[in-house]
Amino acid sequence: MGTKTTYTARTFDLSDLTGISNETLAMHFKLYEGYVTNTNGYNQRVADLLGDGNLDATQVAAFSELKRRFGFEYNGMVLHEYYFENMQKHGAGDASKGDKFTAAAEASFGSYEIWKADFVNTGKMRGVGWAAVYQDHTGAISNHWVEQHQSGNVAGFTPILIMDVWEHAWIKDYAPSERAKYIEAFFANINWDVVNKRLK
Repeated sequence: MGTKTTYTARTFDLSDLTGISNETLAMHFKLYEGYVTNTNGYNQRVADLLGDGNLDATQVAAFSELKRRFGFEYNGMVLHEYYFENMQKHGAGDASKGDKFTAAAEASFGSYEIWKADFVNTGKMRGVGWAAVYQDHTGAISNHWVEQHQSGNVAGFTPILIMDVWEHAWIKDYAPSERAKYIEAFFANINWDVVNKRLK
């Protein structure tokens, strides 16, 4: 980046979710705020180093490393915003039949149930990362594993539903072996209105 853009941490009214404690949310919001702070810090450091646009040989390595780290922090900020946005208190649980997302799931996977099985099993994969539903330019949706924030995002695809499956999203509420229970809780809190609005 190295732009003059400064980002501000957003607030999300998500207290009293089903199966995700307020303590977990408070910790998670602080983590998110750290990504915003670090994004701004790296952005400024890149801008300072870049100066008038002429890097000398001693500055190239530092510039390259800052750009790599910026991607991790920036994507961490944005993915968390998508994640918090697509949840609500007392969510509707599974998508209602006939809505836009259900229609997209049926068109791309054959049924909503098959899409959900694919998404849930993506979220249960070993390792830390994100389970993400993306929509491509044809309108088709697909499920992806995004690792380390910046690895696995699909170029040109629109994020539709984002689920954080790093341990910090659930470890205060569930044992390390109970990720599946967290995924069930996540589904109980999905804001399907937001998800449907993201679909083209």
